[in-house]
Amino acid sequence: MDKVRYGVIGLGMGRAHISGMREIMRAELTAVCDTNEERLADCLKSYPGVVGYTDYKALLERDDVDAVVVATPDRLHREMTVAAINAGKHVLCEKPMALTLEDCQMMIDASRNTDRKLMIGQICRFTPGFMRAKQLIDNGEIGDLFFVESEYAHDYSKIPGTFSNWRLDPLRHGFLGGGCHAVDLVRWIAGNPYEVAAFANKKMLVDWPTDDCTIAIMKFPNDVIGKVFVSIGCKRNYTMRSVFYGSKGTIIVDNTNPVMQVFKTESDCGFTVPMLYPISLNNHNTAGEIASLTDAILNDIPIEMDAVEGASTVKAALAAVESSKTGRIVKVDYDF
Repeated sequence: MDKVRYGVIGLGMGRAHISGMREIMRAELTAVCDTNEERLADCLKSYPGVVGYTDYKALLERDDVDAVVVATPDRLHREMTVAAINAGKHVLCEKPMALTLEDCQMMIDASRNTDRKLMIGQICRFTPGFMRAKQLIDNGEIGDLFFVESEYAHDYSKIPGTFSNWRLDPLRHGFLGGGCHAVDLVRWIAGNPYEVAAFANKKMLVDWPTDDCTIAIMKFPNDVIGKVFVSIGCKRNYTMRSVFYGSKGTIIVDNTNPVMQVFKTESDCGFTVPMLYPISLNNHNTAGEIASLTDAILNDIPIEMDAVEGASTVKAALAAVESSKTGRIVKVDYDF
């Protein structure tokens, strides 16, 4: 096996994954699926030789599909992922992994019961600025972490079709649906938060079934504390500005800014010196995701962003939702 043949289910976000495949020599697009016939036909025009379906189960029956990208509404992730694994396919499932922990567990079990790989598409782990920040932190460039923060600020009212589409699912709380990006980022940097306290309100998207603004305070291993802010109705440009504070310096990085700021304390004078690091703005690096899964399949190696990692992000996000509703601090375990 010298390449991985992919099928893509869902041609909204799935088109980005298809574009990413074109950059990976050992990845090949074989089949696509979407229930929207017009969207399906438009995709097939751009990729001659690729077969199209409106029923994902027909795609899963193909012998020339080794792996599947599930890029459908969140509530469908469990059904389609489990079906794909049971059909003998490896899976890259878009974030969030699922909307309930029960669905996450079913997806984990399906992967554990086979030799098929399941990767969750938490794209921040492939964003150049965040990757560089983690590298600096892991190398001790800013010393011991003591505080981390990230935010997911987005105005969903400006997304075409938002008020009639899948984002209005009552289970898709903004802190989980979009905020899982920020939650996963701080987990990746600081580890699993074991206590979460959160507050929320709904003053922007008042007709939505969930709160639209949430702030969560978290406790991480090694006495690190942190904050995640999520707003899906704020009036500003999209951003995931994140700050990481250490004993020797601070990193300020945003997936929409071409420059990362690094402040380091010089031992000789004690002053904090700002340095500017140029970074790529590839904040939806689907080619990186496809390359990672392709390499794992061809070389039969573990995936960092596996099913348990994806479920852990969902668990931390849902703990914040629970805290905001109950007014209590929520303790989190990560047993799956």
